[in-house]
Amino acid sequence: MATLLDNIDNIDNTGDTGDIHNIDNIDNIDNTGDTGDIHNTGDIGTSVTPAGAATRRPVSGAVHSWDLSTGVDGPGTRFVTFLAGCPLTCLYCHNVDTLRMRSGTRMSADDLAAEAGKYTTFIRAAGGGATISGGEPLLQPVFAGELFHRFKHGLGLHTALDTSGFLGARATDSLLRDVDLVLLDIKSWDRATYRRVTGRPLQPTLDFARRLADLGKEVHVRFVLVPGLTDDPANVDGVASFAASLGNVSRVDVLPFHKLGEAKWQALGKPFTLHDTPSPTPEQAASAREIFTSHGLWAV
Repeated sequence: MATLLDNIDNIDNTGDTGDIHNIDNIDNIDNTGDTGDIHNTGDIGTSVTPAGAATRRPVSGAVHSWDLSTGVDGPGTRFVTFLAGCPLTCLYCHNVDTLRMRSGTRMSADDLAAEAGKYTTFIRAAGGGATISGGEPLLQPVFAGELFHRFKHGLGLHTALDTSGFLGARATDSLLRDVDLVLLDIKSWDRATYRRVTGRPLQPTLDFARRLADLGKEVHVRFVLVPGLTDDPANVDGVASFAASLGNVSRVDVLPFHKLGEAKWQALGKPFTLHDTPSPTPEQAASAREIFTSHGLWAV
């Protein structure tokens, strides 16, 4: 019998951005209620958390890796958990090795919290916290929710969710209550460009952004500036205007496109279609930031 991970792998991004990514297929296998095989890892502790109480099972998920970072994944020094699996196929993805859930290692929420607990004194002193990234964390919403609950209530850490927002409908209100900050990637305002970049439609991300605004949840918008792809001033202005309309965006990160992840694409035998695309010049990045600041946003 196929496991949940096998089913997810069957619909995961193998390069084709067509119907293989139909969101209905993902919906049928995701762990939003019945936690299925992905959560069955044996005895991982006795703590009772929202998902644990609902499922009466220990909760685990597919984890690519974890790391300590400073100034990249939220404020201060942070314990960053990279979950495996993502429904997008971004042309410039620098974590392409996280796209398949099958590539991840099963870890329990308790084990990850215990690992983060080793660094809490240092993290607090550095004004940091814990971030869940990926991949796409909301592909595993129950597991992500369990981690946030442990990081926030068990360890007393500031929490951040790094997401494309495409699966924002999977984030329950309970999960979001344990999130202090959302790092939201809005990759393009032009719909055709967004689909070209990600293989997915833009609207779910916009819907999630508006929901976060209604909840008063702090958001940092992230926008990757790719020359010849996302750098059209009208495209940048569209993202800026939308972000400014929300009222809860406290920062915008204009991220210059780079090719540091190209070697990962090559190692996986995948073509990196932006090989000949240059990084934006400092002047191009400054111009993009000026568009965001013209809308009253703080852009860095």
